[in-house]
Amino acid sequence: MIPAAYAVLNLDAVQHNLAKVRSCAPGAKVMALVKANGYGHGMLRMAEALQNADAFAVARVDEGIRLRKAGFKNRIAVLEGFTCAEELDELLHYQLDAVVHSFTQLEIFEARTEQQAIVIWLKLDTGMNRLGFKAKDFNDIYQRLNRCPIIKQPISLMTHLANADDKNDDKTLKQISLFNETVDGFSGERSIANSAGILGWKQSLTDWVRPGVMLYGISPFPDSTGEQLGLKPIMELHSQLIAVKQIEKGDAVGYGGSWTCEKPTMLGVVAIGYGDGYPRYAKTGTPVLVNGKRVPLVGRVSMDMIAVDLEFQPDAKPGDPVILWGDGLPVEEIARCADTIPYTLVCGVTQRVQLVEKLSDVKR
Repeated sequence: MIPAAYAVLNLDAVQHNLAKVRSCAPGAKVMALVKANGYGHGMLRMAEALQNADAFAVARVDEGIRLRKAGFKNRIAVLEGFTCAEELDELLHYQLDAVVHSFTQLEIFEARTEQQAIVIWLKLDTGMNRLGFKAKDFNDIYQRLNRCPIIKQPISLMTHLANADDKNDDKTLKQISLFNETVDGFSGERSIANSAGILGWKQSLTDWVRPGVMLYGISPFPDSTGEQLGLKPIMELHSQLIAVKQIEKGDAVGYGGSWTCEKPTMLGVVAIGYGDGYPRYAKTGTPVLVNGKRVPLVGRVSMDMIAVDLEFQPDAKPGDPVILWGDGLPVEEIARCADTIPYTLVCGVTQRVQLVEKLSDVKR
C-alpha cells in the first residue's frame, strides 16, 4: 500500500554534495552537520551516507551520544557544548568534542583534574551575538583554558557567520576580519565557514568548514536553488489525490472560506497538510505537481489536506501522484510561497511521513 504522504530520499546525491563542498574548499577538512535529525532526513541515515566526512557536528549532547551508540567512530563536535558537569561527563564518556562559549563552562573545566581528556573548540562571538566570547575577553579565556589539565592541546578556534546568506552585506567580511585579528598568533585549527560561507565567501575558508544545508542539496541563499548552485536535492515530498470534485462559481473552499471560485472549477484534494509538515502558511497559488504538471494550491492548508485547482489537469483522478517539492519543484520555491526558509520545511516533515530511500542505479 502506498502511504498517503511519503518522502523519497536520493542518497546518491549526498556524495555529490559532499564533493561540491570539497571542490569549493580544497584542502579544508569537512565537519558535516547532521543535527536536527539530519535536517529532517534522518540523522543516522545521513551520518551513514556522510561517513567520508572528516567529522560530524550536532547541536546537543544527546545527538552525539545517539551517533556513538549507533557505532559511528568519526569525530563529533557538539555545537552547544555542555551546561553542567553531568553533561561534561557524558562528553568525556562518549569522546565528543565540546564547543566552549561561556564562563560557566570555563569554571567547570577549571574544577576538573583529568589529564588531556577532551578536545574543545573555543568560540569567538564576532557579531552573531548568540554563543561565544567577545574579543576583549578572548585572550584571557584562551590562556585560562590552556592551563586546564583536562583539555587536549592545542585548542581549536571557531566563530559563526550571521549574515553570510546575503552576499551584499559587508558584515561577513567584518566578522572574518575580527576573527583573524583576534586569533592571530594562537595555535590550533580554525573554522569559520558554514554553507553560505563555503559557497559565497572564499575569505571564510580555513582549516575546517562546517557545511549544513548544502549537503542536503538546498541553497543557503534566498535568491537561488540548490540545483542552480550545482547541488543535488535529496528529499522529494510526495502524496496523492484522494478526491476530485466539481464546484461552482461562488463556492468557498477550506477553513474560513478564504478562496472563492470565480468560475466553475474542478477541485482536487491532496492527502497532505501541516500535520505532515507541509507549510501552514503556503499561499493560494503555491505550485503543486499533479501528474508532473503544475497546478495552484487554493484555500488554506489544513492538518491533513490541501486543495488544488485542476483546470490544467482535467483528466486527473483519485490516486494520481502529487509532488509537493522535488524534481521540477524546488523546496526553495515552496519556502518563498510560505514566507519561510527551506530549512523549516525539510526539518518540519513529521513522523507520520514515511521516509523511503531511492534505490541507486547500482542497486537496480
